[in-house]
Parts: sequence; C-alpha cells; structure tokens
Amino acid sequence: MNNLGRNLALWVSIILVLLLLVNMFQPGSAQHTAQQLAYSDFVADVDAGHVRSVVMQNHNISGTLKDGTAFESYAPDDPSLVSHLVSKGVEVSAKPLDQDGSPLLRYFLNALPILLLVAAWLFMMRQMQGAGGRAMGFGKSRARMLTEKHGRVTFDDVAGIDEPKAELQEIVDFLKDPQKFTRLGGKIPKGVLLVGPPGTGKTLLARAIAGEANVPFFTISGSDFVEMFVGVGASRVRDMFEQGKKAAPCIIFIDEIDAVGRHRGAGMGGGNDEREQTLNQMLVEMDGFESNEGVILIAATNRPDVLDPALLRPGRFDRQVVVPNPDVSGREKILRVHMRKVPLAADVDPRIIARGTPGFSGADLANLVNEAALAAARLGRRTVSMREFENAKDKVLMGVERRSLVMSDEEKKRTAYHEAGHAITAVLVPESEPIHKATIIPRGRALGMVMRLPEDDRLSMSRNNAIAHLVVAMGGRVAEEVVYGKDNICNGAMGDIKMATRVARSMVTEWGMSEKLGMIAYVDDDQGGGFFGAQNRNFSEETAREIDEEIRRLIEDAYEQARNYLHGHVDELHRLANALLEYETLSGEEIRQIMRGQPIERAEEDEKGPINRRASVPQVSAGEERPAPFVAEEGSQTVPQPG
Repeated sequence: MNNLGRNLALWVSIILVLLLLVNMFQPGSAQHTAQQLAYSDFVADVDAGHVRSVVMQNHNISGTLKDGTAFESYAPDDPSLVSHLVSKGVEVSAKPLDQDGSPLLRYFLNALPILLLVAAWLFMMRQMQGAGGRAMGFGKSRARMLTEKHGRVTFDDVAGIDEPKAELQEIVDFLKDPQKFTRLGGKIPKGVLLVGPPGTGKTLLARAIAGEANVPFFTISGSDFVEMFVGVGASRVRDMFEQGKKAAPCIIFIDEIDAVGRHRGAGMGGGNDEREQTLNQMLVEMDGFESNEGVILIAATNRPDVLDPALLRPGRFDRQVVVPNPDVSGREKILRVHMRKVPLAADVDPRIIARGTPGFSGADLANLVNEAALAAARLGRRTVSMREFENAKDKVLMGVERRSLVMSDEEKKRTAYHEAGHAITAVLVPESEPIHKATIIPRGRALGMVMRLPEDDRLSMSRNNAIAHLVVAMGGRVAEEVVYGKDNICNGAMGDIKMATRVARSMVTEWGMSEKLGMIAYVDDDQGGGFFGAQNRNFSEETAREIDEEIRRLIEDAYEQARNYLHGHVDELHRLANALLEYETLSGEEIRQIMRGQPIERAEEDEKGPINRRASVPQVSAGEERPAPFVAEEGSQTVPQPG
C-alpha cells in the first residue's frame, strides 16, 4: 500500500509539472489573435499613419493599429527605425529579453532535465527492489524479525508435545537468566535441531521459545540462502549472524534447513558449489574462531538423514529434539487449543474426536476443527456440534462426498456388496482393527469405503495384523464372487489389490515375515525408497522369482481365508448390503447389530426436526451386472510402517 501511494504521488507530481510548463509557455489570447505583418507592410502602415503603438523587444515588434487590430512583425537591424516611428507619432516602448520570466523560474527550467533523470533513476531502483531484484543488496540476509504485530506465541499455545517443550524450557531459562548456568561452567547451546514429520508444530515451537524468553526472533528459510550467483549464500549467512549479534540475545530460526545443509560432495560443480559454500560458511559461523554469544540457532527439518554430519556434531547443533505426531492425550490437548475460538455444542467431546484421529498431526487437527466450523457456518448453525466434527473427520480421511455422481441401481448394489464384504471380514478377523464406518457414498475416486481405526495408537505391526490387512482387502472381491459369480467380477477391487500387494511385498522384503526367505532386507530405501517409494533391488533373479512366489502365496492364502469367512456368513452379507443401500452410511456398531440380526434405530433430521426410523431391510437378489466404470477402493485404510 505504501509503495502504491509513493508511485501514485510521483506520477501526479510529474503530470502537474508538465501542465505547469505547458501553461507557462502557452502564448496569451492576444498573441494567438495577433496579425502577422511583413516588415514592408509594417513600414507602409507607419508611413500611412495607421499604427498607434508598438512594443519592441530586440528584433521582435508587436503593437496595435489605430482601428484596434493587434499585429506582430520582425524587424531587421535598422538603426533609423525608432526615429522614423517617433516622427510619425507612434507610441514606442521597449522590453528586455528576460522580462517575461523570473530568475527562480529560469533556474528551475535549467535544472528540470537533471531532476527528471534523478527521479526516473530512483523510481527504477525502487521498482527493482520491490520486485525482489535487490540489485544493490544480493549479499544481504533475508531474515525477517517477527514483532508483536505478528502475535506473541508462548508455550500455552503449543500443546500435545510435552517432552519437546520440557527439553526446550532450559533454553528459555538460559535466555532469561544465563548466570544461573554460567556460574557452574555451563555454556548456552549454540544450535537446536527440531526433527519431526510435517505439521507437528516445529515452527510454532520455535516461536514459542522466543515468546517465552521475550527475545528477538529472526526467521528465514533454507532456500533463501542459495542463489544462482556463487558466494551470495555465504554472504547472506555472514550478514544474518551479524544481525543476530547486534540483537543478542536472540533466536535465529531456519526452516527446512535440509535445502542448504545436505551432504557435501554429492555433486561436482554447478549450483552445488554455491550450496556447499553456503553450508561451509554456516559451519564456520556456528563454531568458528569468532564467538556468537547470545545467538541461538534453531533449525527445523523432516529429513535429518540427508544433513551433513559436520552440521550435527556437538558445538553446532548441540541438541536434536524430536517432535513426533501426538498421541491420543496430545491430540486432545491440541483440539482444545484450536477449539478456544469455536463455539461448541454441548455434545462435543474432544476425547472422542482424539481417539478417532490416530496418526493426525497438529496441522491435521487444526484443519479438522476449521472444516467443522466451515460446515456449521454453511448450515447456518450458531454452534459446532459433534456431527460437524464427524463429517469433517470423514472429509479429511476419505475425501469430499461426490453426491452429484450419478450411479445406476446396479452399480450401487454392486458397491454395497463390495463394501459389505470388507466390513464383514473386518468384523470377523480377530486381529483386524475395529471397523469405524462403512459408506457407499462416493468420495474422491472411490465409489465406497470402509474405514477402520485402531483403539489405541499403534507404533508397530505384527504378522497377524499384516495378514488381517490382506484378508480384509480381499473381502470386497470375494463378496462380488459370492454374489455375482466368478465370471461377473469387475474392476472395483483394483485399489484393494494394490494395497494388498504393497503389504505382502513389505512383509517379504523388508519386515522379515516370510519363513521361506528369512529375515533379510531385500530392498534399500536409503535414497528415498521405502514402503511407498521406489526401492533399489540388491538380489538375484532367482531370489526375485522366489519373492514373487511368496507374495502371490500370501495374497492367495488371504483370499481363501476371506472366502471361508464370507461363505459362512452369506445371510449377513445380504443384510448388510441392503442396509447400506438404504442408509448409505453405517457406523461400526450398526454393522455389528445388523450382523447379529438386530434392527437398528437412528435419529435422522429433516427440515422439521429429528425423526426416528427403524431400519427395514428390502430383499434384493444377486444377479448379473455390468462392470462398474469407477474404482471402488477400501478407502482411507492405511498401513502404519513400523517405527
């Protein structure tokens, strides 16, 4: 807004100056109507006595005739002209050349070109700086100091990560009272590295340290150091630490430090030299010959494995604080923090929401609360109820509902049987996570989904749990085969097959859960591979053939188990599919009631208020059906990787 105002004022000033100049040099109305006379005609009029008065300004002559007509003429160098005019009775007056302008105006007009050049140069420089060019300041640090206008953040605003907060409390105490530690020979830590998955609150935690200690807080991204010009990044590192020394004690926060702190020697020449020079300068500034007393460097990354070892040694980043995803208690605390500004209904229980969101980060929970508030606002409600939170959780986990998707009755029926097969196997397999919800409402790219949630946070996976994932994944395809026959199955199980193949391959090649191939890691995921990444093979073709055979055996065994479960519960399969066709979405408890043969009752809302309805199960018979054109997956079921 300030730049816009300055630019507008500059252009208005230029336009006013131009208008002034035009007005100054514009001839008057009398001059515009003056008659131009040749000198010979002028002399003839003088001899004839027609001229009343003249004004002489050097060789320029202007005047009026006796009939009132104004005229102008130009006289040659004639010394006898004045005496001739006087003899004819003409009133003669003279003017010097500089009579029409003041000295100040003359000086201004002479300096005007220089002033315009200086103004144009200043304007271009300001435009270059505003566009980020910074032609005169490539080596200046881009660190920004957060002030009170950005909002002060304290540890009260950070919830769910009590252990990292307790470890960082010592940094706050040191900044507040350094003599408490220095009198015993202790030194303030030079660097703190915050490590954790995205969205766990690393940046918020760094701001909370500065807020608690009430010290200046500089923030910069790792990518802000590296430029296409060699040496710029190192210059910016030096300038950043110089700013920190002037404001000491202070905190400098570098977000995504892996952009500049990767292993050195990974490449030769090019832009890699600039990145390595920047890293070398940072290493020197953190633990070089010059001391940086009172300057604490806090960095955050979710890729600590790619950082240079010299950056992680004591004396530089003295402490590495792991900021993990919160547990159920931490999620409840985070939800309560984000719910402070949200008017809640009486039925909202953060504990229940926390139990239903395993694996959620702090950012995911903030998004959940925001989605619930937006949903309540769209409905015109004054408070946010538990129903909005459940819908928001389903939206985050499974995607947005696609109620506008037109599905035929046959496709809905096939989808209902497919999801009923997943739900029944999830209930019957003992090692499976409890089923949370089943729906045939299209979400994302899936026509229907079955969501399972563990009762507690699970950090590891047993072999029985992995086999249960395979059996549940095969339940949808088996249900289609039981109802429609083996020749009438469709492509709806494509997502299930992919997920089952990933789990089985990890069991064989990474987790050592194959009796035939033993406890050997057959993949190398040090360079970005892993469970969902590209894996590097380090085994022979014969071993690859055995791995493929073992994966096929695990999936086929799971398929046979799912077939045994569903062939023994065909009646439950029909009842559950019919209920899904009627209600479209069923909770885990409702699914178990239907499998026990009990009717379900639920209170639904219409425009007039809540109404009670008892589930009536229409009879549908299995028949042939054309394949569905969309992919029906199990949905948001994820497989945790052992940590």
